[in-house]
Amino acid sequence: MTWQNIIGHDRVAEQFRRAATRGRLVGSFLFVGPEGVGKRTFATAMAKSLLCQNHSPQDFDACGTCAACHQVDAGNHPDVYDVAKPEDKTELPLELLIGSKEQRGRSGVCYEISRKPYAGGYKIAVIDDADKLNEEGANALLKTLEEPPPHAILILIGTSAAKQLPTIRSRCKIIRFFPLPPQELAGLLESQNVVASPERALRLARSSDGGLELAKAFCDDSIDEIREIFFRELSRGVTQSVPFAIKLNEFVDAAGKEAILRRKRLRLLLMMALDFYRNLGRMIGGVDQRQLGNRDLLPYLDAAVTAYRSDVFQVNRAAERTHEALEQIDRIAQVPYIIDAWLHDLAK
Repeated sequence: MTWQNIIGHDRVAEQFRRAATRGRLVGSFLFVGPEGVGKRTFATAMAKSLLCQNHSPQDFDACGTCAACHQVDAGNHPDVYDVAKPEDKTELPLELLIGSKEQRGRSGVCYEISRKPYAGGYKIAVIDDADKLNEEGANALLKTLEEPPPHAILILIGTSAAKQLPTIRSRCKIIRFFPLPPQELAGLLESQNVVASPERALRLARSSDGGLELAKAFCDDSIDEIREIFFRELSRGVTQSVPFAIKLNEFVDAAGKEAILRRKRLRLLLMMALDFYRNLGRMIGGVDQRQLGNRDLLPYLDAAVTAYRSDVFQVNRAAERTHEALEQIDRIAQVPYIIDAWLHDLAK
């Protein structure tokens, strides 16, 4: 039986249940794991379980029908405060944490979490996109993270503990969320009518790093159209970087006139490339093919082993350069520049 119908994280739920039973579920937490595996969903379910009017916090369960549960789901419970990076920003704005210059110290996460609960026994703050905290924002949180009020729970959500400043990591209990197994993720895609066939659901699940949102994004039919061209050229070591760059730029531009749509499409391509290099590195390292995360790539990986001369260092460098391209998207560099520079360096 999955906790609150959240698949794949019963271990984490049991960890919190034991703490709630002992009355020790307070403080600061850092949820880390791949994008789209359910960290944000878990935080919402956790808030419902602690504020539910029909269950005690020690039960660590939610009825889902009381006014408090409905308020948490609707995002308007007075004891739950959520912030996330706006889509047009590269970092979490400082005013979300400690208020604007005019309201400094009288609004934002740190102020809200310091106030007494209105209805329940807890005040809960969720900071999504914690990977996008800059040094100033992180420093603004330190005192609250280190000495939260006795009724307060702060949850930071990110992809990796390594992306947080040491001062943040040392003040939070790190909770690790693991990728969803391919079979379970494929089942979710089918149950939500994202795909029509079990075969396609499993293929999407294997290429999505265990994350539901990424799997849904890969369901775009246009991705299927370029998939063969994309992996074939990567498997050759990007020998034709200029014509390949033209194709990728055309594909990204077809996403629409808005820059945010083109960036999202480029991000998908780069995530596909990372998956390719990750599996290629494991294959060159001697991992059994049956243990590869995405066996659908095998025809391309076999060719790539020869193209990269079984040199795992070159594969790792290609993966690192792809990570750099992803970071350039976050810094809002020009999309054509990112593509051209990325493929030029891969060809080298």
